[in-house]
Amino acid sequence: MTGVAGGTDGTGVTDAGAGDEGDVGGMADTADAPTERAVAAWRAASRTLTPSRRGQTLRELLAELADAPYDMDAPGDLYGDGIVAELERRVAGLLGTEDAAFFPTGTMAQQIALRCWAGRTGNPVVAVHPMGHPERWEGGALSTVSGLRTVHPVREPRQPTPEEVRDHPEPFGTLMLELPLREAGFLLPSWEELTELVDAARERDAVVHFDGARLWESTVHFGRPLAEIAGLADSVYVSFYKSLGGLSGACLAGDRGFVEETRVWRHRYGGQVFRQFPQALSALAGLERELPRLPAYVEQARMVARALREGFEAAGVPWFRINPEVPHTHQFQVWLPYGPERLTEAGTLQAEEEGTALFGRWSAEGVAPGLAMTEVTVTQPGLAWTAEEVRAAVGGFLGRV
Repeated sequence: MTGVAGGTDGTGVTDAGAGDEGDVGGMADTADAPTERAVAAWRAASRTLTPSRRGQTLRELLAELADAPYDMDAPGDLYGDGIVAELERRVAGLLGTEDAAFFPTGTMAQQIALRCWAGRTGNPVVAVHPMGHPERWEGGALSTVSGLRTVHPVREPRQPTPEEVRDHPEPFGTLMLELPLREAGFLLPSWEELTELVDAARERDAVVHFDGARLWESTVHFGRPLAEIAGLADSVYVSFYKSLGGLSGACLAGDRGFVEETRVWRHRYGGQVFRQFPQALSALAGLERELPRLPAYVEQARMVARALREGFEAAGVPWFRINPEVPHTHQFQVWLPYGPERLTEAGTLQAEEEGTALFGRWSAEGVAPGLAMTEVTVTQPGLAWTAEEVRAAVGGFLGRV
């Protein structure tokens, strides 16, 4: 059977890592991380669809910082002033919020946001998807560190429905929505569903927090500007390295009183860092360079997904899945009926012999026996590909499987 499934009717898949994009295809470090040979082959490829952030040298990283769009003769930052404060102002402006606070990690930012909301609502229960980042990749920190408890309005690999939020049998103080839901295929609700989800939470006197690590690229799917999307929530978290190519770091955005409270907790959690200019420089560069390109990446990802499907069909692959069939963002999943080692080796050989890196590492974690999954991320290198080139590369890849 040749199968192409959408994003709401299959089994959720985790990648094999810590939930971040440290590797080709958006998959992070693990015990089965790619070999040095594979990384070298992918980096040396003359044509790359899914870029690698692994193996960058210090010289390359420093060169990116030196070319950042900021006055390099300005004073350095101390404990969040200067360039860090400028980044906070920029993010608040983009999201249409009163204020924003920089955090060294998204894990810290969201724990603090949810802790603050629990104090304000008097309810320590957070409604969140079991595939959400706090449930999968933070070692139970919400309960262990912050004393919170989670409930799950839905367990299927999709966004919850307004009815599921409205009818959940247990009271909760905060509804946390991951936009997009990465583990299920970078899935977003429709705009109408999102507004109804927010309304359903408010009917229960709950506040709404957006895990918007990848919110930047959601504007195409929603057909709305960032400020209108963020304006639905009481607080929003955004990341600077997942889509914008920054070194690390995140921001929490919301009304001024809430953000000031999160700054107090940031200090208590050890996030009041002496100097953070490298992260701030790279974040500003991402906002300047990558943010305007994201809509083009999303449109190209849709073409790539279609061409991959056509390539698999032409090759007679017995079963495959593009998840979702039409990507909601510039990232999506590809599933094939072979072992991950076999598929990763095929990709490495294609990069070595053709100079073409179509896919990165594949994983079998969380999938049915005999299947493997990889994440495809379309950024600047992927814009140069035509549908014909994608189909031809699929043939070259499968010929090595």
